Amino acid sequence: MAHKLYGNTDGLAALERDGLQRLYRYRTPADRIVGDTLGQRMCAIAEGISRQIGVLIGRGGEVSHVIVGDKNQIFLPDVGRLRASKGRLRGVRLVHVHLKGEGLTEDDLTDLARLGLDLVCALTVTQGRPDQVHVAHIVPTRPGEVIQDVRPHEVRAPMAWPAAEFDALTEIKDLEGQLARARPATAMVDAREKALLVHVGPESKLIAEDRLDELAELARTARVEVLGRVVQRRQRADRDTVLGSGRLKQVVLEAMQVDASLLIFDHELSAAQMRGVARETEMKVLDRTQLILDIFASRARSRDGKIKVELAQLKYNLPRLSGRDDSMSRLAGGIGGVGPGETKLEIDRRRARDRIHKLGQMLKRMAQGRATRRHRRQQAGVATACLVGYTNVGKSSLLNALSKSDIFTEDLLFATLDPTSRRIRLQDGTQLVLTDTVGFIRDLPEELLGAFEATLEEAHEADLLLLVADASHPLLEERLHSVERILRDHGLDERPQLLVLNKVDAVSDPAMVRELARHRGAVLTSTLERRGLVDLMERIVVQLDAPPPPKRPEPEPEWSPLG
Repeated sequence: MAHKLYGNTDGLAALERDGLQRLYRYRTPADRIVGDTLGQRMCAIAEGISRQIGVLIGRGGEVSHVIVGDKNQIFLPDVGRLRASKGRLRGVRLVHVHLKGEGLTEDDLTDLARLGLDLVCALTVTQGRPDQVHVAHIVPTRPGEVIQDVRPHEVRAPMAWPAAEFDALTEIKDLEGQLARARPATAMVDAREKALLVHVGPESKLIAEDRLDELAELARTARVEVLGRVVQRRQRADRDTVLGSGRLKQVVLEAMQVDASLLIFDHELSAAQMRGVARETEMKVLDRTQLILDIFASRARSRDGKIKVELAQLKYNLPRLSGRDDSMSRLAGGIGGVGPGETKLEIDRRRARDRIHKLGQMLKRMAQGRATRRHRRQQAGVATACLVGYTNVGKSSLLNALSKSDIFTEDLLFATLDPTSRRIRLQDGTQLVLTDTVGFIRDLPEELLGAFEATLEEAHEADLLLLVADASHPLLEERLHSVERILRDHGLDERPQLLVLNKVDAVSDPAMVRELARHRGAVLTSTLERRGLVDLMERIVVQLDAPPPPKRPEPEPEWSPLG
């Protein structure tokens, strides 16, 4: 039975095919890169047909694939999963013939990293015979090194044919030993994935690093271990590959270097960009919105929360549904049917729209129930306050400290997903219903607005908004502006507010925070050390007794010829 040829075999004569298939018969000694006879036959055939010829050789010396390319390159067949296993290489090496006397190309080095090959070797040819041998292999590095400053591969100096001084088996075993030592057990015991974070945009280095810090916290919340960061400054993202194809190839090498299998982008990707990046890298690709949706899905406990997450996921995925294989082809309309009928893609979209409509109706009924409960509280004359602010600023911890409750708290983003209310007694004896809400985040994706609906409803009906901020955050004022922008966009900026600067025990510049608190009339608290809680309760009483702020005058209507 003839062995299969891979790649561009169009136009090959039967004799040439036979010659290529005979390459499967030649074995390579364990200590050699490529056997003498095999290398010579490859060079003779490649020059004869004016095409690059390549073979994949296993560690036992057998040829597993014969690949036919064009004058400039070859395209490797699918040889299995992206990576073999942790600390191990693929178990095959690529040897191919270059016809123009050039050494290893960027494509060769990308294949080396992306497939985890033992080695990649290029043979240059002179008058149908091998001339020089070019070899490269992966460079093991330890997690935590600055991957942008380390070459992810080593290209050896060219060797004269047959390069007998290069002991391939010893080199490969030594390389795998280094890989095993450089990649110890992951530091995050329960990590589901290992990822590189990617930021593309015109922002300054400080802003880019802050955005990646937040993305890293989101990744940690989703149990993803971050092994490196990639920052590229450009005015506009590439419409197909975001970073550009050249930089994306470097990212693949960096991912291979630190054993990452996932790319997480700091902004939302279009369907075309997601497909383009996945196609070029053969890696799993997520954007910031998908990561937040994954966190919401894992943390939703109530029926209301689960429905909102499902609705957000459907709205996000609907425009990204696309044909992937033959199952998406047109379905016949049946015997005597007129027209092509619906595609599977159209059926999927219709079902998604139907489900979105059904979930929307369910949420409306739940919203009516919440409105009824709020109305009863208002009739009972109980004052209400709502804790709002950025995610992970300590709102739940503050509610626990004021109400002596044990609501779930953790140093993670979006630890609280559903609003939680507790009744507390103030210094003047009056009772107050204090509600903890899901934290905000900047650049909130449109698909996630529904998940914040209950939070916004509680805020609209509250007598007082307690705007909680992390006083120890280096970009405190920027985070405050983000929350205030969200409140303003939803008509909440006119509600009575009291700023609470929490986590003062972790502040590195107390004078700056005290000045900010004085300027904005804020209360300084620390739930960890239970500082400022009495002062906060007193300020709440004062705020509730204060007259409501005057309403802003309505703008004069513009004159219209229609009257």
